[in-house]
Order: sequence, then structure tokens, then C-alpha cells
Amino acid sequence: MDRNTVLLSVVLVITPLSVSAASWWDTGKELLGGNTGNTTESAAPVSGLSSDEIAAGLKEALRVGAGNVVSQLGTQDGFYLDDAIRIPLPPQLQQAKGVLEQVGMGASLQELEMKLNRAAEAATPRAKAMFLDAISAMTIDDAKKIYSGSEDAATRYFSDKMRGPLAEEMRPVIEASLAEVGALQTYDAIVSKYKTLPFVPDLKADLTDYTINGGMDGIFYYLAREEAAIRENPVKQTTSLLKKLFGQP
Repeated sequence: MDRNTVLLSVVLVITPLSVSAASWWDTGKELLGGNTGNTTESAAPVSGLSSDEIAAGLKEALRVGAGNVVSQLGTQDGFYLDDAIRIPLPPQLQQAKGVLEQVGMGASLQELEMKLNRAAEAATPRAKAMFLDAISAMTIDDAKKIYSGSEDAATRYFSDKMRGPLAEEMRPVIEASLAEVGALQTYDAIVSKYKTLPFVPDLKADLTDYTINGGMDGIFYYLAREEAAIRENPVKQTTSLLKKLFGQP
């Protein structure tokens, strides 16, 4: 049994079941955000929760929220059919889209866009282990910053910790996926056709880097939405253990 589970089990014993989700977040702000000036020792008897227990609850909620994001996006059409995060054609191709459609490349452009999104969907599951590692490494000080920070403080925490390593983790999957689904061949065919046209500017795009960045943008977009839900009602994003903690059915 890990430390967080032990802490949460203790909370089950000492916390009244009438504690609401909203008061849980407010208590976290009070204990960890430093808004009242109270110490953990003076605040704990009022709330029934220690700073360690509040941090453990936050980590559990974020763990489930991050898992929700990966599960949602790491499936077929997780990116492609979602207007909020669908990866569009690279800007260079978007600028040349009208010309390319006139020479019969419209279907190829649509196919390429789908394949870019398929690659992002294939690479997204790689983020799960990194989220779990980042959450496990979260300290009390990190939790304080999240409680007292901006509305997307947790998302910013993950982004700062993960963007560089996540890009490298996703790279081999995206490279392999782009090759497997034929995205590179489709792109080469589009460029070859484009080069036969007179008076057109050069057309260059790094599909791998472009898809990696688009994939990470989608992941962190939905993580921010999960964070907003946690702040509004933490119980909505938590496990059965935490639902018991907050007295929810």
C-alpha cells in the first residue's frame, strides 16, 4: 500500500462524511494556499484534514483526471473528430490549399490531415506514465502553488515538467505512425505535384515536429478542462475511495 493510499485511508476515518467537494477545495486553499495565514496545526482541527491529506486528495484527483485525458485522446478519432483539438494541415499547406485543390489534390490534403491526427492518437498513451511520474513527484510546496495559483496552475505544472520529455517520448511513435499510415508518402506526392506549378513559393514542413506539438497541445487543452472540473467539483473526477471520503453515492 503506497503512502497516498495510507493517507486517504486515514482521511476516511477522521473526516466527517458531510465534507463537500467545494469545501474540500476551499480547505486545501486554506491549509496549503496560505490565504488565511493559519498553520496546518491551527486549521486542521476545524477541517479535520492535514496538509498531507489535502495534497494526497489533490494528487488522486489529478491522477484520475490525467487518465481521463489519455483515455479520451489515445483512441481512434480522439483527435480527428474533435473540432477543439484536431490537428490541421501545417500552415504552409493551408496557404497552398486553394492552389492544390485546383489541381486535384484536395482529397490528398484531407487524407494527410487525417493521418497526422492518427499519429497523435497513437502517441498519446505514452503520456500516461509521465503524468503518473509527475504526480508522484509532486511535493507539498507544489500542491500549495496549485491551490493558490491561477485557474490552470496544475496544467502549467504538468506542462513545465513534461513538455520536453513528452515530446521525446512521443517522437518515435509519431515517426513510426506517420510512416505506417503513409502520411509521408502522401505529403511527398502533394509536394511533387505542387512543384510542377509555376510561380509558387517553396513548400516545406516538418511533419513529425508539427504533429508532436499538435498532440501535446491537445493533451494539455483537455487537461486544463479536467482541472477546471476538479476545481468546481473534485468528486466528479475522483475514484470510489475519494467519493466515499466526500460522502458522495
